[in-house]
Amino acid sequence: MIKANELRNMTVDEIRQKIEALKKELYNMRTEVKAGRIEKPHRIHQTRKDIARCETVIKEKSDAK
Repeated sequence: MIKANELRNMTVDEIRQKIEALKKELYNMRTEVKAGRIEKPHRIHQTRKDIARCETVIKEKSDAK
């Protein structure tokens, strides 16, 4: 889980890279769910929340300018 304070210390480009990595991870987890091989299905929910948290921090940074 990513903390919002950690994200606020990152640049917008770094956060966007993090979002891309999280989206790839989410895709892979969803694929594993369909195949029935996922060990920790709760990680899907956590990953979705992390993506939303990243997008929220980006929005905050763009509004602050």
